[in-house]
Amino acid sequence: QVQLVESGGGSVQAGGSLRLSCAISGYTYSSYYMAWFRQVPGKEREGVARIDSCGSTYYAASVKGRFTISQDNAKSTLYLQMNNLKPEDTAMYYCAARLTSACYTVAWSTFAYWGQGTQVTVSS
Repeated sequence: QVQLVESGGGSVQAGGSLRLSCAISGYTYSSYYMAWFRQVPGKEREGVARIDSCGSTYYAASVKGRFTISQDNAKSTLYLQMNNLKPEDTAMYYCAARLTSACYTVAWSTFAYWGQGTQVTVSS
């Protein structure tokens, strides 16, 4: 059974940094498609960053240049380094997995496995 467990959220001031981690278990991690999403109460969940099975990355325009998605296959862990945080980055952040390898762009809606989320709060 696939399990995704996020950690690393917290409260920071604008301009600060956080690193989120997502520990994955229950399947062979190395060749699958991973992503980070975020959600603010009352709004739809939005894709923030993704990394495909070949290691290529994609970022939403709102975070490009500030966030970096990476993975450590040996540790079966996904990361999201968030720098120069802004109050508008405040949200619940979720790790997500697509258990089909692909080295091309896929729809955000195809990520079917989710963690429980970790809260990020950025104050001005």
